[in-house]
Amino acid sequence: MFFSISVMGNSFRSNRSVSPPPPTNPPLLDKPWLEMNWGDREADLQFINDYRPKGEDHHQFRILLQGPVGAGKSSFINSVISTLEGKICHRAFASTGQTSFTKEYKMYSIKKGDQGEMYPFVLNDMMGLDNRGRRYRRVYEKDMEMAMKGHIKDGYTFNPEKALSKDNPLHYNQNPTIDDKVHILVSVIDADKVILLGNPVVEIIQDIRDEATELGIPHVAVLTKIDEIHPEIKKDVKKFCRTQELQKKVKDLSNLVGIPENCIFPLKNYHCEMMLNDDINALVLKILRRIIEIGDEKLNN
Repeated sequence: MFFSISVMGNSFRSNRSVSPPPPTNPPLLDKPWLEMNWGDREADLQFINDYRPKGEDHHQFRILLQGPVGAGKSSFINSVISTLEGKICHRAFASTGQTSFTKEYKMYSIKKGDQGEMYPFVLNDMMGLDNRGRRYRRVYEKDMEMAMKGHIKDGYTFNPEKALSKDNPLHYNQNPTIDDKVHILVSVIDADKVILLGNPVVEIIQDIRDEATELGIPHVAVLTKIDEIHPEIKKDVKKFCRTQELQKKVKDLSNLVGIPENCIFPLKNYHCEMMLNDDINALVLKILRRIIEIGDEKLNN
């Protein structure tokens, strides 16, 4: 677009384009699309503190995290540890680019109180998923299958060219126990990039979901970086329940990979905060409780 300026009868034509007005965010909904009781924080923490896996041979509930590079898997681990240990923690190194920072299959245990006790659940971090090609896809899916079955030992370094095999006794667990096996699979997805997920990534998540279903492992998702969806969420995370954009992201992800909407949990991770925040803590605790409840229910049945 061009415009003309007339000065003392002369017309000057400018070649400077006029920038369109910045896009405006839709107003918040009057009624929340998701009910969230922010006063449940202490009850959720008590549930988590009291939780014990059932069965004589079952002492550890295993949560496996999986998802695209940079989605926030490591940040989710840090957020859970920070919330439960009462201080900002950075035990899992988070990626800030397009390359996965996670190279090892690593288990994270969480300290419970000051008496040396540990929570009876662990989080395992998987190498980030990307669009590297068919060979990478086959290797990733094979490693995921072995991880879910409990065959991968802690500390195994992922090889994008070759899946772990039985010929690696140092890292292949020949006889996994119930504690070694995965009890719930959690896909971690960047909320702002749901519609940008390429077909190969979506198909891998779908294939892994099918494999988890065959193994009897429930599958849920955590939608991260919700504060980047709408400026009001950045100001007050509690307002995520009233944003149409985030509601659409949940529906889009559900349609893409088949996870029910009530098993997709929006979350703002701790990222640049220097201190704990009550509302972020409440959200982390609520999601962690639902993850444990869903996995434990399937396990017991």
